[in-house]
Amino acid sequence: MKLGLVTYNLARTWDLETIISRCESAGYEAAQLRTEHGHGVEVTLNAAERAEIRDRFRDSDIKEISLGSTCEYHSLDAGEVGRQIELTKRFVDLAVDIGAVGVKVRPNGLQEAAGVPREKTLEQIGLALRQCGQHAEGSPVSIWLEVHGPETSHPPNIRRIMEAADHSHVGVCWNSNPTDVVDGSVREYFELLRPWGQSVHLSDLADPKYPWRELFALLRESGYSGYCLVEYPRESAEPETFMRYYAALWRELCRPDG
Repeated sequence: MKLGLVTYNLARTWDLETIISRCESAGYEAAQLRTEHGHGVEVTLNAAERAEIRDRFRDSDIKEISLGSTCEYHSLDAGEVGRQIELTKRFVDLAVDIGAVGVKVRPNGLQEAAGVPREKTLEQIGLALRQCGQHAEGSPVSIWLEVHGPETSHPPNIRRIMEAADHSHVGVCWNSNPTDVVDGSVREYFELLRPWGQSVHLSDLADPKYPWRELFALLRESGYSGYCLVEYPRESAEPETFMRYYAALWRELCRPDG
């Protein structure tokens, strides 16, 4: 496993050079660039700008592993769902152009209050994801569905979405939510989503309520060799010191003999 950084929330105001230099200095190996942040890497970039970003990462020790979009597909408005699908496709194209391999998307709620059965919305999200996955075919890019949102973050609901999506270019981004924990363990829900695991978001490793050592042990057992991406919920007055501290804590918690 390798450590990377999500620009949300610690690095939300940093430009691209700051992200790369601070990740290199702290021993991180990758970045997920969340949309609408200070780095400015967006679908509106032209070909020359995309090539410049691709080359900048290639000249560094940091992999631009993925783009963090806010695309979601639960709307009651079919036109809006279609617009979100098309925006996701644009993020896939951007990822290809800059050398990333993932586009993070999210489910963000159900429509039961509007009278729509839960299963119908979960299927709608899954079928939208299938269209996004089809667009990514023939490229190294996959769609990473974050375990996110009111009700939709419940792992059994994520599994139902993935079953509806049923596409090799659509996977799951484990999000380290408190609701992953059942009787002090994440094993039940980790195993439920394990067939689709492609990415991991980490939050506060100092949170004693989340079984971090167990999570990392499960990742090792599953053969996961991808990135654990730090999505820390707050900014820091001393970000470089904090990043080094976080990396040291991560290495400790990952130790097989820990």
